Amino acid sequence: MENKLAEVIQSSTSSYVAECYELYTIPAFGSLVKTTHNSIEIFGVVSQAGTSGIEPGRRPVARGKDETTPEAVYQSSPQLLKLLRSEFTVLVVGHSIKNKIYQFLPPQPARIHSFVYACTPDEIKQFALSFGFLNHILNVGKELNNDEMIAAVLREMSGAQDNPYEFLVAAGKTLASLLGGDYQHLRTILGRITL
Repeated sequence: MENKLAEVIQSSTSSYVAECYELYTIPAFGSLVKTTHNSIEIFGVVSQAGTSGIEPGRRPVARGKDETTPEAVYQSSPQLLKLLRSEFTVLVVGHSIKNKIYQFLPPQPARIHSFVYACTPDEIKQFALSFGFLNHILNVGKELNNDEMIAAVLREMSGAQDNPYEFLVAAGKTLASLLGGDYQHLRTILGRITL
């Protein structure tokens, strides 16, 4: 399938890590992606990403002193493509059983070696009919930058909507309700959402 991005290499009920098939083909921060376990589609948002060496504890070294572009580094050292890997972490925000979407954690985690796909605009629209996932993102551990992630998710999802402005206004109202009187927190998130 043309929107197949990566493969699950580490998994838990609330998140998973996926390795990209091609170096640097990481989906955008906040993108909605999916994987499948049995007949359950598991939806998540890209919450972290990076590229590193394949050997733990062994960092890549600078190689471009005599090169004019980063591309030239890879041309003169083609083995780098096999020594590096790009991967991303996905925060699970919902699942679908028999085409019914639930915005809470699935009954089982994604399987190792499951394929990860970019969601289509239609899937994003369907998932974003409810904003229940926002509460989940707000309540995850502080190791994630929740404000940045929520803003990125809403920016990404608004691009799939027929009326992005209307979608963001509705999302803002939901966030205002979820955050109660925390005006500064709300203002920080809304300030990062731009069309």
